Amino acid sequence: MENKKIYDPSIKIKPESWHLEGEGVVESTKLLRQLEGVFADVDAFKKLHPDTLVYNVQAHLPVKEGTPGGLFFGTTVIQPGKVGNEYFMTRGHFHATADRAEYYWGVQGEGMLILMDADRNTWAEKMYPGSLHYIPGGVAHRVANTGKTPLIFGASWPSDAGHNYAEIDNNGFSARLLEIDGKPSLI
Repeated sequence: MENKKIYDPSIKIKPESWHLEGEGVVESTKLLRQLEGVFADVDAFKKLHPDTLVYNVQAHLPVKEGTPGGLFFGTTVIQPGKVGNEYFMTRGHFHATADRAEYYWGVQGEGMLILMDADRNTWAEKMYPGSLHYIPGGVAHRVANTGKTPLIFGASWPSDAGHNYAEIDNNGFSARLLEIDGKPSLI
C-alpha cells in the first residue's frame, strides 16, 4: 500500500436497497424448495410454487471463515409471504462456535427476530427500521417477515462463528411465529 494515498472503499452499500457491491461479496438465494421441512404446514408448502423466492443474503467476507478476530457483514432481504399461516422466514441457526454473538438491525419493513436458547426457551423481538438486536452466544436465531413489503436487515458477526444449521434442521425451534387473527403470535 502506498503511503499517504487516499482510496475509495472496495465495498459499497446502495442506500435505497442495501445491496452490497464490490470485491468479496458473496450471495445466497433461498427458494421455497430449498426450505422443505422448515415450515409446519406441509400441504400448504406443496401448493406453493417451488421456485418462489423466500430470501436473499449478501455478505462481505474480508477474511477467511474461521479466522479469529475478524468480522463479517451482511444484508438479508426476506420477501413477504406465508406458508399456510406461517410467515416466510430464514432457516435459523446456532453458531458452530457456540459462544459467538451477533448483531442484527432493521433497515426496511416489519418482522420478528425469533430467538431460542439451549434450553429451548423461545422468544421474539420486533424488527423495523432502526431496531437493533444483540444476539448472545448460545442463542439460535431466525427472522420472519410479518409485513406486506420486503424485510431488509443488516448483520455483523465474528468470522470464526460458523453456522450450525443441523441442530435446527433436526429439532426445529420450540415455538413458531404464526399469523393468528391477523397478528403475529409465537405459538
